Amino acid sequence: MQTGLPLKNPQPDAARAVAFLMGRGALERPPLVEYIVDEAVMRPVIEGMGRAWVSPSGGPGALEAYLANFAEFYYRMGYSLVKFEQSLAFPSHHLLAADTAPSAGRARAWNDQHRGMIASWDDLERYPWPKVEDFDFSAFEILNRCLPEGMGLMLSHAGGPYEVLSALMSYEGLCLAIYDDFALVQAVADQIGQRMLHFYEYLLTFDRVAAVFPGDDMGFRSGTLISPAHLRALTLPWHRRFAALAHARGVPYFLHSCGSIFALMGDLIDEVGIDGKHSYEDVILPVEEFQARWGGQIAVLGGLDVHILAAGTPDDVRRRTRQLIEICAPRGRYAVGSGNSIPSYIPVENYLAMVAEANGLP
Repeated sequence: MQTGLPLKNPQPDAARAVAFLMGRGALERPPLVEYIVDEAVMRPVIEGMGRAWVSPSGGPGALEAYLANFAEFYYRMGYSLVKFEQSLAFPSHHLLAADTAPSAGRARAWNDQHRGMIASWDDLERYPWPKVEDFDFSAFEILNRCLPEGMGLMLSHAGGPYEVLSALMSYEGLCLAIYDDFALVQAVADQIGQRMLHFYEYLLTFDRVAAVFPGDDMGFRSGTLISPAHLRALTLPWHRRFAALAHARGVPYFLHSCGSIFALMGDLIDEVGIDGKHSYEDVILPVEEFQARWGGQIAVLGGLDVHILAAGTPDDVRRRTRQLIEICAPRGRYAVGSGNSIPSYIPVENYLAMVAEANGLP
């Protein structure tokens, strides 16, 4: 463990953190915000606190125990805002391989990019569309109930409209269908979006919700995965509806989206109404340069490049974290965190180095 971690007396304040990110207040240090911390990184920290690790599928009471650990992890690391997501069951074709990260102990899955579940109108009719009324929201309910005082939840559906669309049709199938039968693509997108809209309507009934924070990876290193025009037609209208729900509830709408999506930034800010952006890579655009362009309009969340977190030393991580705090925090509306997430292959000591620096610990 880094010196001073876990914190003995955290003092989370979700309301102040959100106010700072919305440009309505000041903080001595910028808040910590993370999209995902993998269990392979979380588990040794939890066990280092003297708590038993429990799998959420371990039997009666396991989910409650798992979520108690989940909440305690973020609390003791100094977060005021906790990201949590689950997904409706949208069946799709997946490929599997072993996760080779140390202590991962499970398989990695990714979408089949060549073969989708939906390639025709008949497929659309036969597809087993999930129903929101059948979804088990108990994990959200438990976390909403057990979250330590002063903390707030950042909730979302796991997987955004574009990600699910490209999973159901496959990336290759989607690209072909956009030109062969755009009406089919629009129909699939609308089926997905409507279900997610109902999902968010339910999420926003929880009283500890401090922000809505979905992920929808729409880009790669040099551009968007499909044309900006098609994303404007198929995906952004649903994000606009989700953002409107969040704003009606009085909470911000943050967006995680990987890759070069700069062609959409005007749309995301002015039309969708996002309040913050997450996911950055130094090889695409370092976060401090992104903030210089758009930080006056939205919050900038995270930005510590995953390559540094994965391949650097703890001193490298601290140095870059300190640099980002010194550059970005004085501009306001900035949160410390990774450029993407904390996956299973990040050394625990590197993650803790980032958190220690963010908390001002030696």
